[in-house]
Amino acid sequence: MTQLPNPLDHRQADHPINELFLMRWSPRAMTGESIPESQLMSLLEAARWAPSTYNEQEWRFLYATRESEHWETFFNLLMEANQAWCDKAAVLMVVISHKVFSRNGNPNPVHTFDAGAAFENLALQGATMGLVVHGMAGFNQSNARRELKIPDDYAVEAMIAIGQPGELEVLSDELREREEPTGRKPVSEISCEGPFSF
Repeated sequence: MTQLPNPLDHRQADHPINELFLMRWSPRAMTGESIPESQLMSLLEAARWAPSTYNEQEWRFLYATRESEHWETFFNLLMEANQAWCDKAAVLMVVISHKVFSRNGNPNPVHTFDAGAAFENLALQGATMGLVVHGMAGFNQSNARRELKIPDDYAVEAMIAIGQPGELEVLSDELREREEPTGRKPVSEISCEGPFSF
C-alpha cells in the first residue's frame, strides 16, 4: 500500500497537542481499491461518538462503495473537478443532518455544527487508519436531495471521498502540486478574548 506523505514533516503545532490533529489532512490520490467493510464501520463508529446538542445525534451518512449499485448515483453528484480524482475512491458519502429535534419537532439551530463534529471524528479515525478521507462541498446538493430521496427536514451538508492512499501520478499536474499537508493560521488569528477584534 502507498504511504501518504507524513504530515509531521510539513506541520508543527505552536502549542502542545496530540499529534493526531496534525496527522489529519485531505489528500486526493487514491488507488481505486476497496476498503474492508470493517474499516468502513470503524469510521462510522467514530462518527457515532461525536458530541451533539441534547444527544440528538442528528447526523446521517448515506454512502456507496465502488462495488455498489449506487456508486454511479453518488459519483454523478460530484462536480467535474472532483470526479477527476474521486473515480479512485473506495467509498463516497453524503452527510446530512436533521434540522429539527426528534423529540418535539422544533428547529435545531446547531444541526450543521453537530454534523461537522461527526465528520471530524470520522476524519480523525481515518487518519489513524492511514486512509484518505476528503470532505467536499463541490457537488450538486439539489440533485443529492432528489436522487437519494432526502426528506425536506434534513439539510444536505457535504460529500466525503474515502479510499486507500494512491500514487501522485494518478492526479493531474495541478492537483499533484497541491497534494501535501498544509499549515494553519496561528491561534492569534482565530481567537480573541472578549468582543470581536479581528
